[in-house]
Amino acid sequence: MPDQSAPLSPPLPDPRTRPRAFLQALFEVAVRSAQPLHGLAAALPAPPRGRTLVLGAGKAAGAMAQALEALWPADAPLSGLVVTRYGHIPPRPAGVPQRIEVMEAAHPVPDAASEVAAQRMLALVQQSRLTDDDLVLFLVSGGGSALLALPVEGLTLQDKQRINRELLASGANIAGMNCVRKHLSRIKGGRLALACAPAPVCTLAISDVPGDDPAVIASGPTVPDASTCAEALEIVRRYAIALPQAVRQGLESGALETPKPGAAAFAKNTVRLVATPWQALQAAAQAARSAGIAAHVLSDEIQGESREVAKVHAALARTVAQRGAPFAAPCVLLSGGETTVTVHPRAAGDLPGRGGRAGEFCLALAQALQGAPNIWALAADTDGIDGSENNAGAWVAPDTLDRAARAGLRVAEHLARNDSWGFFSVLDDLLVTGPTYTNVNDFRAILVL
Repeated sequence: MPDQSAPLSPPLPDPRTRPRAFLQALFEVAVRSAQPLHGLAAALPAPPRGRTLVLGAGKAAGAMAQALEALWPADAPLSGLVVTRYGHIPPRPAGVPQRIEVMEAAHPVPDAASEVAAQRMLALVQQSRLTDDDLVLFLVSGGGSALLALPVEGLTLQDKQRINRELLASGANIAGMNCVRKHLSRIKGGRLALACAPAPVCTLAISDVPGDDPAVIASGPTVPDASTCAEALEIVRRYAIALPQAVRQGLESGALETPKPGAAAFAKNTVRLVATPWQALQAAAQAARSAGIAAHVLSDEIQGESREVAKVHAALARTVAQRGAPFAAPCVLLSGGETTVTVHPRAAGDLPGRGGRAGEFCLALAQALQGAPNIWALAADTDGIDGSENNAGAWVAPDTLDRAARAGLRVAEHLARNDSWGFFSVLDDLLVTGPTYTNVNDFRAILVL
């Protein structure tokens, strides 16, 4: 659990004698750099002449609300409602009075509390009777798509839960999933901003998406949406996701279209990024360099199947170790983005696999490295939760496969059933951090000595 006021880069463990601790320290630096308090101060607009209404959704929403309460002038009106994931409300700092209500709901599949949060948020906007003199601050971070669930007419919460599960298992990328979510919602895809008019809306975002597109972060409740009903329909067709007939007809006719860029309702609205994956990776890179290890940020926008991305990373790491190219060792290779996991059909009687995209990356990386000496790796989700369990990610070491063999574990079998958690838990190679109260998505670090 990071302290928002802690130094960004304390002294790091020696990577040559404590490689695993070194990699974990880099992850912690990346997470600390993405804490809301570090970026929110520079992003805040001036208080308006009227009231300030705060709305928000995401895994970092509770921490963002607390940071805003600490930074906002005590004599300026401030109230509102945000929703975060269960267990993701950080301890309240001493001396900071609460002015913003924080609700909790489910992620990655919405629950009844997700629907109540969305209903209450829209009702609060309507009851506030906002004017041009007021201001809406929308605090958004990854996870908001599930945490704000208000299905379109003809779609039940149960329908939305099923669709969410099928999208998560399909291998669709985040932009595709959120395209569908926006068109099946009464609050996403810019619709919340329409409800706030005529008050201007300032969206303060912690990005968890490749390219930092605010229309994709949490399905963009307060920003215009360039995606279309036709695109959403193509995605559900591609992945064979069933829709109620009335909803399918709404997509086919365009009746469920979202508000588009250029709409007058967005003219006074602004978007400001509070933290991004690139900033977090750069913070980790600088920390590594301060410890005498060259650092190379490959990209913050890597997408694709986790196991395929792992093969590419393994090939690069082996080339560095064996040939000193394209980078000289010792060095650390850093990358981010949002990979995907396609859940494969299971044989009758097989237990469901457990884990997430970071764990699956590590599983495939270990398989591809084949015990190559002098290579260690850590992959983790910066929100502290990788997929279905309570771990943030996992480690890979030169002896991972040897220890697995002694424990009777087969990498190929665990990959076949998407069970990275089952593999790394036996080896005691899971990284467990608890909620980090931020979310700038995937963090991968490969140390080559």
